[in-house]
Amino acid sequence: MPSATPADVLARRRRLILSRDADGFADLFAPDGVIELPFAAPGAPARLEGREAIREYSRHFAASLLHVEDFEVTELYQTQDPEVVIVEMRAKVTLTTTGQSLAATSIQVLRIRQGQIVLFRDFANPRVLEDVIGEPHAES
Repeated sequence: MPSATPADVLARRRRLILSRDADGFADLFAPDGVIELPFAAPGAPARLEGREAIREYSRHFAASLLHVEDFEVTELYQTQDPEVVIVEMRAKVTLTTTGQSLAATSIQVLRIRQGQIVLFRDFANPRVLEDVIGEPHAES
């Protein structure tokens, strides 16, 4: 049976995120998969190593005060390396305590090998969430 394509993996990821299936999301990763969040908000991890660390963090996120209403790939770029894709993402998220919504965009770089995510780098702006929650951020 052929491995899932990157587009297949991304479509499955979308379904799992929208259904808040943290375990299913974690299972998309290789056992030694890595998530890197170079612009992680204060208090958030900048790196998660291994499927079980990803599972624990994903369960925490799924139970958080944020509800992902929509999550879509707006652009998918293939690279010269068949395992690596670059994704432009757009998400609509609602803060459950206030009902306030926000739109967030990010650039993601993924290495997908044999249908499993080996590396996932998310370049998102953490200030978008800080602005909604109302926590001050340091000026640059």
